[in-house]
Amino acid sequence: MSRRPPAGADVAPALINTTEDLAALCERLRRETFVTVDTEFMRERTYWPELCVVQLAGEAEVAVVDALAPGLDLAPLGALLADEGVVKVFHAARQDLEIFLLKFGVMPTPLYDTQIAAMVAGFGDQVSYDALARALANAQIDKAHRFSDWAARPLSPAQIAYAAADVTHLRRIYSGLTARLAREGRTKWVAEEMAALADPTTYRADPETQWERLRPRSHNRRFLGLLRAACAWREREAQRVNIPRQRLVKDETLLEIAATAPQDAAALARARGISEGFAKGRSGASLLAALAEARALPEDALPEIPKDRGAPNASPALVALLKVLLAAQSEAHHVAPKLLASSDDLERLAAGETDVPALHGWRREVFGEHAMALKAGRIALGVEGRKVKLIPAG
Repeated sequence: MSRRPPAGADVAPALINTTEDLAALCERLRRETFVTVDTEFMRERTYWPELCVVQLAGEAEVAVVDALAPGLDLAPLGALLADEGVVKVFHAARQDLEIFLLKFGVMPTPLYDTQIAAMVAGFGDQVSYDALARALANAQIDKAHRFSDWAARPLSPAQIAYAAADVTHLRRIYSGLTARLAREGRTKWVAEEMAALADPTTYRADPETQWERLRPRSHNRRFLGLLRAACAWREREAQRVNIPRQRLVKDETLLEIAATAPQDAAALARARGISEGFAKGRSGASLLAALAEARALPEDALPEIPKDRGAPNASPALVALLKVLLAAQSEAHHVAPKLLASSDDLERLAAGETDVPALHGWRREVFGEHAMALKAGRIALGVEGRKVKLIPAG
């Protein structure tokens, strides 16, 4: 069971910049029931995030770890994150988890994301840390250093204080949310969401599926094959040279390259955003080789637009009706609508699909069963006062 930090626990943060101090800190934190965690990183100029700072808080101490300190070994942190006896609490954890998966090769476990928990608790879609701090910790967050250069050294006292605040108040947020969700019988709902968040495949981009992100409108399979090859090449090349994919080659340039199918450096250099030097260099040569392989593929090896990408055969009126039901159930259960069902879920439900997230787990209980009943004519929607109500049909 989580414990509320005692009054006066908001002590001044310690700056950790040696392996010895980090090991001692992590050993103490491994005796806690939960530890709040956050990171500061830079990735504007790189493909891989550069970890700069790690913030950690137990019940009675807060620490800011200088991840760029010379000679610092982060292995004790990896051991803490892997300790199954300590819950690791994050807010909006995806980028932090990606960093730790890259750094240590395993996911922090067990983990808890207060942003997701807050959506289950009725705080709305993607509620901010600032909002939760005000609501559950009676704290005001100073965001003046949100865009600091976290790779610059030394860290200023203001940066250290700002970084520490992101885990200090998170303790009270976590305690408040877990107590609230336990009272409402929703602890298992949150556990389902955390299981999905902890899946390592969520954070490993598959180069062969990156072309789908561009949402091409063409159904020409040869074009799609060239686009798949170009996007997969960009993903691997961006990783190799460690620069953001859009800084390497922009999306619109890849679409043009797939459409024109250049076969030599001169033709490649005519694409917008591709310089002659790039086209004649190592990167250009490897891109042309990837395109040549795609041109040689047989027809049955070429991709197609994913079936769920096209407009489903759904009645717009039925989709609109499901949206009303979603809003009503979200209001009745105080759960963020986006967490219950996405727009894509509604389209697929209306089209008759059954392998839809909204029809699994706790979502089925809260929304999915009612959606199926509405489609089958077993219930209708009515109005009582200012609220939409479900009415048994027949």
